[in-house]
Amino acid sequence: MIAFRLVPALVLTAAIAFACGPRSHSSEAPERSRAVTGPSIVTDLDVRQDGSALAFTFRITNNAKKRLELVFPSGQTHDLVVVGASGEEVWRWSAGRMFTQALQNKILSANGTLAYEVAWTPPPGTDGTTLTAVATLLSENHPVEERAAFAIP
Repeated sequence: MIAFRLVPALVLTAAIAFACGPRSHSSEAPERSRAVTGPSIVTDLDVRQDGSALAFTFRITNNAKKRLELVFPSGQTHDLVVVGASGEEVWRWSAGRMFTQALQNKILSANGTLAYEVAWTPPPGTDGTTLTAVATLLSENHPVEERAAFAIP
């Protein structure tokens, strides 16, 4: 009979412990309805010749009136891939590089811009070839991609 009296007390204790337990802290704020006049993130990819190399500048601009938090699953924040006319990968900036496996966040202020510079020296014999650069922001919560076609001089 004592066991039957303990069961409600144990159930109540378990319910209180569950209610007071740790909470998951989500990095994303709940969606609220608001008027949007344009995209909150604007991207741009520039390709220019820099001596014998090509220089790529990937810009990400926060077009919102509030700061924006970008969440990255690792130390790699971006990547750039050069692809041929049929879509085959010619070169990848991140190939052979090592990145930390630590989660990281970057704050992009209102109307602020992040810029990533990447250089590539095309192999001999590719003069006059038309290629496409594909730059990607590897953010978990705001992934974006920008493409730019260019010809190797």
